[in-house]
Amino acid sequence: MPPQNAILGIDLADEKQAMVLTDHDSRVLARKRVRAKAWRLGSALEWARQVARRRGFVDVTVGCEPTGHRWRVLDQLAAELDMPLVCVQPLLVGRARESEDYTRDKTDDKDAVLIARLVGELRCYVPERADETWVRLRHLGARRERLVAEATADVQQLRDLLECAWPAALGCAAKPFESNSWCAALTVVLGRCHGRPERLTRMGFDRFLRAVNREVLHWGGRQVWQRIVRAVFTALSDRAGVTAQRIGALERAGFVLADWHATKRRLSEVETRMVDVLNHLELTDLVTTIPGLSAVGAAAILAETGDMNRFDSPRAVVKHAGLCPRQNSSGTMEGRTRIARRGRPKLRLAAWRAVWGAQANNPVLAARYRHLTTRPDNPLAHGQAHAALAAALLRWLHVIVTQRVPWNAQAASGAIELQTAA
Repeated sequence: MPPQNAILGIDLADEKQAMVLTDHDSRVLARKRVRAKAWRLGSALEWARQVARRRGFVDVTVGCEPTGHRWRVLDQLAAELDMPLVCVQPLLVGRARESEDYTRDKTDDKDAVLIARLVGELRCYVPERADETWVRLRHLGARRERLVAEATADVQQLRDLLECAWPAALGCAAKPFESNSWCAALTVVLGRCHGRPERLTRMGFDRFLRAVNREVLHWGGRQVWQRIVRAVFTALSDRAGVTAQRIGALERAGFVLADWHATKRRLSEVETRMVDVLNHLELTDLVTTIPGLSAVGAAAILAETGDMNRFDSPRAVVKHAGLCPRQNSSGTMEGRTRIARRGRPKLRLAAWRAVWGAQANNPVLAARYRHLTTRPDNPLAHGQAHAALAAALLRWLHVIVTQRVPWNAQAASGAIELQTAA
């Protein structure tokens, strides 16, 4: 925040922009309302620069809330005019609004003044300005997150429908939704039975098996497990379930199964593109040196963090994710310590998912989990321990990406530091 610059607070909206030019003591120098899209604010920024220079300032520092996409448009306009731009968290603006008069009175002009005031108090930050490659990875990560949510919802809905109308189908495989043979057999049944699975028993097992063999190729399998297919064929004559719901529920289940299949195909395409971006960044071989962490899992995390080089330390990445501990104590009272949850929730989720897959195959994570949950002094609950492992994974990725070194088990476990100290 150069002290020789005036501060321009902007409350961005769709077509009505409120702008306030202030000094560092929040004294209003000029106000302006512009009826234009964010792309048309270049002349308004020039107006603020001229007013600031007439008032004895060198230039203007622009401040806004990072809501929606409009702040990115404003950031590009400010960069083209060589103006610094900072962002203020909307939560801080809301709290500042309440502290004014405790009435939560809200207008665009007041919010613009509050934004400028928070900028003058240095309660702001410089936004990330990523290059095209990192931006592409972030967009692909957002697309993958949506597809994962859709696929999970389809599986849950399909399970509910089958439990209601045809529960015998779910017992044909230990993990039915992870079995290509079961999915192919279910596709054949739901596509031909018209709500009455028992009709397909007239096909005979051999014809049913040939139909499943043709279908399993569409699910990414090469051959079927006859045990699973035979179990599904046997379940065709099982009449357990709500009779009145069977026809309609199985018809709907067929639609959901087709949606899930299409979502899985789109998800696979997006994950392939994310790995391609990781290859372009020359990070795939480095991040996959962490046992149990796949290239897709690492790409999902890096899509939320962006370029790790913008963080000063591994701890900053953990804080960005909201996985840092938040202590709660006062005097003799010792409250329960929880994670802050003040960062990017999708980054926390990506790290959490990656830990669940990596823990079983990573000896350092497994040993740390056992230590955290079984130590005699202050053992952690299972969820707390997983949060600690997710934070450790983020710290490892920061070191690997910024220093361009492979994962080292001794360094990750702290053995190297212990040997040096000894």
